[in-house]
Amino acid sequence: MSGFGPAELLECYRTGVFPMADSADDPRVYLVDPPTRANIPLDGFHIPRRLKRTVRQEPFEITINRHFETVLDACAAPAPDRANTWINLPIRWLYGELHRMGHAHSIECHKDGELVGGLYGVSMGAAFFGESMFSRATDASKVALVHLVARLKFGGFKLLDAQFMTDHLSQFGTEEVPADLYRARLAKAVETNAEFFRLPERASGDYVLQSIGQTS
Repeated sequence: MSGFGPAELLECYRTGVFPMADSADDPRVYLVDPPTRANIPLDGFHIPRRLKRTVRQEPFEITINRHFETVLDACAAPAPDRANTWINLPIRWLYGELHRMGHAHSIECHKDGELVGGLYGVSMGAAFFGESMFSRATDASKVALVHLVARLKFGGFKLLDAQFMTDHLSQFGTEEVPADLYRARLAKAVETNAEFFRLPERASGDYVLQSIGQTS
């Protein structure tokens, strides 16, 4: 995709489309405009009871944007549940550039000094577009998602897009909405101000749950 850089990628997000590749080995990038979108509700986000206990127990050290490239590499690596991924070299470069511009962020979970889980995505206005996550320890990616939702709610975000519905996402109350409804939500969110870094990086598990509004 000649001439396609970070500015063009941001415009894609603004208009409701996003890039993918057929595989990590395929150098081509194409744009996806699905008929429905998976939106994770920031108000009404559901956390299973067992996961709440895990968040409170704080089994992981959580950091923000400390190891963005490493998270990206981990999301691109083969895993037991996915022999191939869609994150190729052009996509790695694009998101690395967005990170340097302050638009791409990572949530990272560490255990005993090792990075064991995390996620990354793109922010624009009060919209956050989740891209991928990985886990090398039980519940690591789920805990990262809980911390992301708390950060977005605390910072005044209005939209968390997860692209495609999966069984994994459905447990959190994720809803699948038609593309026209998604674009209406998106248009409002990208024109609204929000602060990704408003929540302290070292927020406790209890504080994170309180920020989401789930204290029981």
